[in-house]
Amino acid sequence: VKKEQIMVQGATYTKSSTFFCLFSPIADEVILCLYDDGDCGTEKQTFPMTKGQGKDKDMFYFRAYGDLDGTYYAYKIIKDQKAVLSHDPYAKACGVNGNRSMVIDLKRTDPDGFENEVIPEFKSKTDMVITEVSVADVSSDESAHSRFPGKFKAFTEKHIMDYFVDMGVTHIQIMPSYDFASVDESSTRKQYNWGYDPYNYNVPEGSYSTDPYDGAVRIKEYKEMIQAIHKAGMGVIMDVVYNHTYDVYGSCFYKTSGNYFYRMNKEEYSDASACGNEIASEKPMVRQYIIDSLCYWVREYHIDGFRFDLMGVLDIETLNLARKELQKINPDIILYGEGWTGGESTLPEDKRAMKINACKMNGYGMFSDDIRDTVKGHVFYMDEPGFVNGADGKEDDIRQSVICFPWAKEPYQSINYLSCHDNYTLWDRFIVSNSDSSVEERIRMNKLAAAILFTAQGIPFFLMGEEFARTKPVLGTDTLAENSYNLPLYTNSIKYDRAEKFKDLREYYKGLIAMRKGHKAFRLDTKKQIRTAVKFIDTEEKVVAYTINTEKEDIFVVYNANGHDISLNLPDSRNWDVYVDDTVSQNKPVKTIKDQTKINRLSCLVAISKNQ
Repeated sequence: VKKEQIMVQGATYTKSSTFFCLFSPIADEVILCLYDDGDCGTEKQTFPMTKGQGKDKDMFYFRAYGDLDGTYYAYKIIKDQKAVLSHDPYAKACGVNGNRSMVIDLKRTDPDGFENEVIPEFKSKTDMVITEVSVADVSSDESAHSRFPGKFKAFTEKHIMDYFVDMGVTHIQIMPSYDFASVDESSTRKQYNWGYDPYNYNVPEGSYSTDPYDGAVRIKEYKEMIQAIHKAGMGVIMDVVYNHTYDVYGSCFYKTSGNYFYRMNKEEYSDASACGNEIASEKPMVRQYIIDSLCYWVREYHIDGFRFDLMGVLDIETLNLARKELQKINPDIILYGEGWTGGESTLPEDKRAMKINACKMNGYGMFSDDIRDTVKGHVFYMDEPGFVNGADGKEDDIRQSVICFPWAKEPYQSINYLSCHDNYTLWDRFIVSNSDSSVEERIRMNKLAAAILFTAQGIPFFLMGEEFARTKPVLGTDTLAENSYNLPLYTNSIKYDRAEKFKDLREYYKGLIAMRKGHKAFRLDTKKQIRTAVKFIDTEEKVVAYTINTEKEDIFVVYNANGHDISLNLPDSRNWDVYVDDTVSQNKPVKTIKDQTKINRLSCLVAISKNQ
């Protein structure tokens, strides 16, 4: 075995042999076990693996000859004469529920044309419009009319893709779609989980495939999903969870490496994930694992970018090194995440990938909880409303939202959003915090909130269904779900009949997206451009007005959060074409105004004048 081969972890397949390599700093011995079946039956062969020497002393390796494609395997870790069976941390395929890994000839999992598929290009990151979906949510409801409800293959159906294309989004962010632990893939009963509980980081989730027992099927169908989204002209952003594992003692990390992969607080597990453990990303082999995993998804599956769950748990150096490696594969790789933790960490704050350290992380965006809470109210406190639903004194915060808050070094670092899978949907937030308001009043709040989102500088992001007042009712109650991670599809699935019921709101979102895409002034590339172009105008309380001045056109934007109409003088006496008001948004003039205009209560006005 060549020395460099020892560091190639996992099962490296060729038709004549498969090379197995495992990092296990705790093992006295490691036995490779081969199986015919992915979930039952005893091993058909076992082989003692060779322990490395010197600096490779924690590596175990073995070359098995013959064509092992489709063969299942596991590692028996022996320490102090006690044995534990583990799946491979570097597994690329697995059997049902992921307990046995699988040797795979990845070439046979490529759909026709996949190797040379055309991947959509985007000139600037601020051109992106991102929507977030769960694989299960998109197609499980009867209103989706899918032949593959809740499966990867639903994305290959034209009418499913047409919905996203019609909305005008450029990227689909897919919630966890690697193999996760909380759903029993062997069960026929209906189950649900968001999937933020990693089990096999480099294998697609089996419950989203049409056959979770065949390790090749989930891989091919995942690639078919990616290919279909690309053919529709959109990019794919994968939600990844490298900050923690589902549990500790059942994890392949613990079984093969003890506590090496975890941060410790003396004898306890550090818990910045609020899930019972956190990954020690700063350790060399953990860092290597994360980088290898990210690069694998890009090379093998053509993923366009990644959204990092609780990115603040990870260390800055690891993510900066990951970016450099990913850009060697795709120079335009998209990277962003949650710039916070779920609790205290033993990792020093200045090393955490958090919002306050955004200036140390070129190429990474971070979710702006600032704009989220400013527009609609504090995410955890229903008695703290935002600008659009009753708060006073939010004008300066809205101005900061427009020009990207100071923590963002450049506009692409600010991922602006109003709602995501976490917490209440935007519509449900208005129901809970503005219970006395009418449906019509809440629609006005929603439209104004959306107008702020899509006219602000940075990158807009929204939860799929927000455009038609998505709601998450709890079955058998009168309550709404604030955290629906394990509630049934009754609560979580996309109800497309609401798209018709709230057609006016959906059209408003579509119009805002089309207008944004049609005018570069809403998606400037640098903070310097923003400082030069955006000028705020003095207004009364609960009103924010500003102009965006560019060489081609001038844009006048007003947000009126008052319960009454207001009048404002236009920036000058020329004609201004209205593209957005309280009823209509579109990328063409609704009407022309001059000198002074009325802005109706709880509404936005966008007027544009071309420069000759």
